[in-house]
Amino acid sequence: MSGLSVHPRELYSIFTQKSAVNKPARHCTLHGRVISLRQDADSLHYRATWPKAKISPLTPPSTGTSTPVDLPTDDTESLLRNYFNLQYDLSSLYQQWSDGDPNFRKRAPSFTGVRILNQDSWETLVGFICSSNNNISRISQMVHKLCLHYGPHIGTIGDEAFHDFPTPKALSVPGVEAHLRQLGFGYRARYIAETAKNISQERPEDWLLRLRNPNSVAWGATPTKPSDDGPAPTYKHAHEQLLQLTGVGPKVADCVCLMGLGWLEAVPVDTHVWQIAMRDYKFGGKAKNKTLTKALYDAVGDHFRSLWGDQAGWAHSVLFTADLRAFSDRVVEKPVEKTEDERDIVAVKVETKDEVALVAPIVTPAKKRKNLVVAETVKVEEDAVKTEEGAVKVEDADTKVEGATRRSKRRKTRAAGGA
Repeated sequence: MSGLSVHPRELYSIFTQKSAVNKPARHCTLHGRVISLRQDADSLHYRATWPKAKISPLTPPSTGTSTPVDLPTDDTESLLRNYFNLQYDLSSLYQQWSDGDPNFRKRAPSFTGVRILNQDSWETLVGFICSSNNNISRISQMVHKLCLHYGPHIGTIGDEAFHDFPTPKALSVPGVEAHLRQLGFGYRARYIAETAKNISQERPEDWLLRLRNPNSVAWGATPTKPSDDGPAPTYKHAHEQLLQLTGVGPKVADCVCLMGLGWLEAVPVDTHVWQIAMRDYKFGGKAKNKTLTKALYDAVGDHFRSLWGDQAGWAHSVLFTADLRAFSDRVVEKPVEKTEDERDIVAVKVETKDEVALVAPIVTPAKKRKNLVVAETVKVEEDAVKTEEGAVKVEDADTKVEGATRRSKRRKTRAAGGA
């Protein structure tokens, strides 16, 4: 394995394919290769495993002498730097966010390693469609099944086969929806199948690339220029375009903008973030269980963008991580009562030769270590969806409001009976 020097407390990472926790290395497929990562006390070691077709000679040598194997250019270190957004100086960003926000300044010091991944837009989109009303364990299983049944085989490490993520075309063939339902995807099967058909058959081949932030070029892609007759790429335009897809609401669109299209100002607002906004930033006034409407959703995002600037979505993810129950023991201030949260998170920290790089799990002694996941992408509550009234429904918040209403009615009934 090649090595990268490591600094403690630098990164959270996502691995879409399961690996046993007792193995010495973690593995994932990334851009046509299997990447293996192992960390010791001061270094991160990585290795790229390529498909055999890419590393074998096209024909056997015609003589008894060996011929050089035409290996692909090893750009894995550059890929990892791009994937983990290592071009950004975290210390400077944290200082910038702290200067403008006392609440961030209070909570952030214990969570210095949160990075937004620079992921493939299509994989991010499908992953967040799977996340609707789901937990991290089932999301991981669904992504693994998509790769196993529809993605190209990349290689095998030990007895474990690794497949890359399937293309939109691969998920738009006849029978996909029915097959995904058999695999346990439920209503998400239709969302995935219809979205795959929409993108592969009804839109330009580079449609997702054209929605991307021009300052955040996708790995291996040539920077695209906006068409003469189309709008210049902006976060708002990308968000509006994504909302046209089946199974994509405001929150999923923001997640894709943030983690798959390079729009770091995108702020996904779910139940958890809405509660942070009410508790720490006084949204909702005295009505602590106020429903998150479309107007409030937009107002929360705009407020955080005014506080934190062009990387507001990144800063929001730091606060999101700090508020998770799994990390409550790392917050210095008095613990705050939190809502139900089944997210299984394991921190991963990293650094490269002169900056950062990647992975060392942080787990509490009482808990079994889980698969590496990126804190920024985790959700369990039902995704926000638009209603006819224009409200954005969030399952937990609505349940509380309805419960409070019912209790109020019962109290009134008892009072009337007592009178």
